[in-house]
Amino acid sequence: MTTQRVALVTGVGRQEGIGFEVCRQLAAQHITVLLTARQLDRATDLATQLATQGVDVRPMELDVTRSDQIQRLVNDVEQTFQKLDILINNAAVAGTFGEQAADADLATARQVFEMNLFGTWQLCQAMLPLLRRSPAGRLVNVSSGGGSYGDPAFGLTTPNSMGTSYAVSKAALNALTVRLAVEERATGVLINAVCPGFTATFPGAEAMGARPVADGAASVVWAALLPDTGPNRWLLP
Repeated sequence: MTTQRVALVTGVGRQEGIGFEVCRQLAAQHITVLLTARQLDRATDLATQLATQGVDVRPMELDVTRSDQIQRLVNDVEQTFQKLDILINNAAVAGTFGEQAADADLATARQVFEMNLFGTWQLCQAMLPLLRRSPAGRLVNVSSGGGSYGDPAFGLTTPNSMGTSYAVSKAALNALTVRLAVEERATGVLINAVCPGFTATFPGAEAMGARPVADGAASVVWAALLPDTGPNRWLLP
């Protein structure tokens, strides 16, 4: 079994996204990073950009809604590394902006849940055996204030326009995180959900008050590198 730390990050589709910056920050810590995207050519392009900085970033194809791709990835990780140290569940779909619960298209809502909840859930199930083999297994679900009760701008109790399907799927992800954290407590795998905050992942976002992408990603990386005494099932506001 390799002593090199290995991290897997899902949903890395854009250079401007949080996932890409998470990969960059983890790789800068001398961690081997498996950068995944739904299209292998896109993952390869993004991984190549980071590899020019002298870090170990490897492209992988992964659509978290496809169990065949998940199983293939599990096999690859097990064969190459025999364990996984860090799993970052970043893959998500935003759904429909302004969607209201009373008249939401439920077929679309199911697609959002398939990615944001069930896709993440099945990947967690598949990767947990490898995380348990790590001396410091860490699982981080990238959540959102939209799925919380306390966020004053985007929370479930506020009249925001983020879209009900997205908000409720993230609330369910938070609940899943808590249950996984409780169940895995004895294994030593720390499992947390992190909200990176309103982050400047699109043009004009900073003018609207969004924090830099590097700052949002740093919240996720913080949870990925927690010491053994770190929090479990934490939700960073």
